[in-house]
Amino acid sequence: MNNKVIAKNPVAYHNYAIEDTMEAGIVLTGTEIKSIRKGSANLKDSYANIKNGEIYIYGLHISPYEQGNIFNKDPLRDRKLLLNKREINKLFGLIKQKGYTLVPISLYFKNNFVKLELGIGKGKKLYDKREDIAKKDAQLKIQRAIKA
Repeated sequence: MNNKVIAKNPVAYHNYAIEDTMEAGIVLTGTEIKSIRKGSANLKDSYANIKNGEIYIYGLHISPYEQGNIFNKDPLRDRKLLLNKREINKLFGLIKQKGYTLVPISLYFKNNFVKLELGIGKGKKLYDKREDIAKKDAQLKIQRAIKA
């Protein structure tokens, strides 16, 4: 596989317990693709939701292309995700359950197409986040002890 990661969501695994992931295509314009090739995309505050039987991503920031002039679109516009009906129905059933949400994890190129890794996650409580941090610290100490 020829996957080149463009952007990652830094808070996805911190704020959510990701239970399942899937790959989705994304509808973009030409200047957005050129801007993404330069590496100017940000997933930090983005989320996905189902509207009228289609999945959209909100808050994905793609900076305007410098030479794009009148062809540039709004950097924060809503973008449609490309999934088949069966996958959309599966996601719809999962996010109807209490606490589940669709979280964009990473944006990457796969054979010249831009793909989005979408996770089905459940929000973590504060004590879950603290527990994860404590586990990471313990693993780090173990690794340092092994090297020494």
